[in-house]
Amino acid sequence: MSFHRRLVIAGAFSLLSAASAQAQKAPQELVFAVIPSENSEGVVNRYTPFTEYLTRELGMKVSLRIASDYAAVIEGQRAGNIHIAHYGPAAFARALAIGSPVEAFGQQVNTDGTRGYYSVFYTRANSPINSIEDARGKVLCLVDPNSASGNQVPRFALSRKGIDPEKHFSKVVYTGSHENAVIGLQQGSCEVAANWWNNEKRSNLLRMAGKGMVKAEDFRIVFRSELIPNSPVAYIKSLPDDLKAKIRVAFMEIGTRAPDVWKHISDGTSQPWQPASNDTFQMMIELNRFVDDLRKKGS
Repeated sequence: MSFHRRLVIAGAFSLLSAASAQAQKAPQELVFAVIPSENSEGVVNRYTPFTEYLTRELGMKVSLRIASDYAAVIEGQRAGNIHIAHYGPAAFARALAIGSPVEAFGQQVNTDGTRGYYSVFYTRANSPINSIEDARGKVLCLVDPNSASGNQVPRFALSRKGIDPEKHFSKVVYTGSHENAVIGLQQGSCEVAANWWNNEKRSNLLRMAGKGMVKAEDFRIVFRSELIPNSPVAYIKSLPDDLKAKIRVAFMEIGTRAPDVWKHISDGTSQPWQPASNDTFQMMIELNRFVDDLRKKGS
């Protein structure tokens, strides 16, 4: 082998080694991002104690980033600007599908031990609507194109009923957050609204009622989907392995290390995170493909 060829190979090896070392180098500060499931003030109030807890546990600054939408979380992790993120399952599946270097490491568990939730359609309690079929010609409030319970699952469920939302409803609008969808229903901007719902004791509607934003009894469910995998937390693959291990411990053991912080996040209505992997959300990738195919057919 010529000296020049050996030099090229050695140089290439050095570059690869440097890239690997760079990938494993811990950042000076970690950014934790949350999808916009409620208004910005609500997110700050809910997660600031948690980022303070992470800062203590990890021994490095952890800052909170409130994403403008689901896509911002996906792009932020793909670009390496967001190190840890709390996703919706459909948004995380979207990140995997586009090759984002992310790893799911945890998933919330319901109080009964299950790991899923539902998409529901709400209407006003005094509405004459009793089914999706009754809502023909009405306005539908969805949440975000990348929301599982707020868009993907509702569209999938409607398709299985032979219903095209854009044809069945007079108008379909995206509100940007689950709270906004309920507010749109409350204010009369729509007659049906999609949202997430775990059980009779845990839902976005009850969370909003607890904050005095709405009265839960003013709404009722006219449709409930099949079970959706609970939301994951994920970090980017380039973080050092020892830091990843610390992050996992901090998330999994929050129930014993900082029970008050966990209660503040969950409203005391779910168990702390348990281990999960990317494989847990394979079905959501397939669901995203289904929704994408629907869009292509409609375009």
